[in-house]
Amino acid sequence: MKTATFVLSAAVATVLCSGAAAQEAAKPAPALSLELNGAQPSDKGCRLTFVVTNDLGAALSKAAFEIALFNEAGVVERLTVLDFKGLPAGKTKVTRFDLAGTDCTKVSRVLVNAATECAGSGIEPTACMRGLKTSTRAGITFGV
Repeated sequence: MKTATFVLSAAVATVLCSGAAAQEAAKPAPALSLELNGAQPSDKGCRLTFVVTNDLGAALSKAAFEIALFNEAGVVERLTVLDFKGLPAGKTKVTRFDLAGTDCTKVSRVLVNAATECAGSGIEPTACMRGLKTSTRAGITFGV
């Protein structure tokens, strides 16, 4: 009888552990989603609009990224840093950047080169790039 009880207990424990593991596996990995939402001409040059969602699990007091802008021939035209400032945990934020002297029609690709700043309570400096997910709605290739 003890053997049957032990086998049953082991089976129940296995089911409970695998259920917890499945729930853990179903949780999405911490991420910072960055969408290039638009690129429109502005008085200064080109206005890039980004939609950012911070799902890293903690607020970012500062997030800034070095980006590279490529022209139609695939040549890097410009390197610049975009400062997204603070990003609350679990929130979505829209931010615009006017890039003086840049012609939107000549930008073929935007590359996130590096996170120049990634700071927040409990946030590792590498979390912004490690958890970065990019997408675009602007008709310009965007990614890492």
